Amino acid sequence: MFDLDRWQEIFSSIRSNVLRTVLSGFTVALGLFIFIVLFGIGTGLQNAFTAGFAGDAQNLISIVTGKTTIAYKGLQSERIVTLNNDDYDFLVNMDKEKVGSTSPRYTANLLVKYGDESGNYQINGAEPAEQTIENRKMIEGRYISPGDLDRKQNVAVIGRMVQRDLIKNGSPVGKELDINGTMFKVIGVFSDDGGDRDERHITVPITTLQQMKKGSDTISIGYIAYNEKLNPQQAIAYGDELKDRLKARKNVSPDDENGVRVWNNAKNMSDTFAFMAVLTGIVAFIGLGTLIAGIIGISNIMVYIVKERTKEIGVRKAIGAKPRSIVALIVQESVVITVISGFVGVGLGVLVLHLIGDSLEEYFIKNPSVGWGSIIAAFIALVFSGLIAGFVPAYRASKIKPIEALRSE
Repeated sequence: MFDLDRWQEIFSSIRSNVLRTVLSGFTVALGLFIFIVLFGIGTGLQNAFTAGFAGDAQNLISIVTGKTTIAYKGLQSERIVTLNNDDYDFLVNMDKEKVGSTSPRYTANLLVKYGDESGNYQINGAEPAEQTIENRKMIEGRYISPGDLDRKQNVAVIGRMVQRDLIKNGSPVGKELDINGTMFKVIGVFSDDGGDRDERHITVPITTLQQMKKGSDTISIGYIAYNEKLNPQQAIAYGDELKDRLKARKNVSPDDENGVRVWNNAKNMSDTFAFMAVLTGIVAFIGLGTLIAGIIGISNIMVYIVKERTKEIGVRKAIGAKPRSIVALIVQESVVITVISGFVGVGLGVLVLHLIGDSLEEYFIKNPSVGWGSIIAAFIALVFSGLIAGFVPAYRASKIKPIEALRSE
């Protein structure tokens, strides 16, 4: 393997037969290039779908009420169903073993002022667990606490964009905002993976906001994050049970899809993962087909190369070369070409994915990339196939008698 004369002979053969080398190397490089780009785009699609769920906890169930569409138990249709504190407590305590983080939310769109700056913002009355449910990260200060709820404190946690809009200089923590005529002290600033829209929200204790609304106990939306130990089927069943029990409690027909509505991320994720599994299977099938095509191409080219070198093999045997040395020479040359071409294919594939970056986000392809484990596995598969592709025809050719090899056309 480390015979200097053999290496010199291999590189001399490569330089003397550029077309042959390019043909055999092109198949390997193209196979790896297509494999990497395809799998990278598949990963980009997966990243885009995953990012769609990044704004909120992935184990979230959201519950809202609306206007009924079906008359039920003597009650007319078009009746407005209201969700309140007692209803939410009932749902949370229905099966505590299936419950993770929870937070009701009461929302209002109110005018907010700070100095000469002002604007209308969504004010969310919530509990401390909203931070976990919304996947919010604190940039500065703290989130609301149970003590803030109990004492109905006038404190607020603002999104990053609210700070940018209103409090342009210095730290906002400790400063006061005028929210609909009531002063609130800023205790923290958060960022949200949901983007600018979610970062234009302001969170205050729900007890405080309900008190501002004339002691209302109304809830706009109930958030219940189910226990992550539940499998998707159990989580979907739990969400359906919550909807059925709330419909029964609020006298809403079981067939009414508008009076009580439940969005369950378990169902959304289940559908998404099913789609992604199909998509991944298609990409894997195409990628595997590309590799197989590359292997077949290498095999065909190596058969042609060995046939072309039959006379050369005959001369080598005539002057005393052993069949083993002939096979080793051809196989080693095949592996060298495959390895070099493989590096070229990998380099081009990785470069193309890097250049694509996030430029295709509008087409639901986000940060396309391929793990090095997959690249190395594909690389090894092609190198190994190049070795086999060179060995089989070389071994057959080495068995030909010198006189027959010299007579071949």
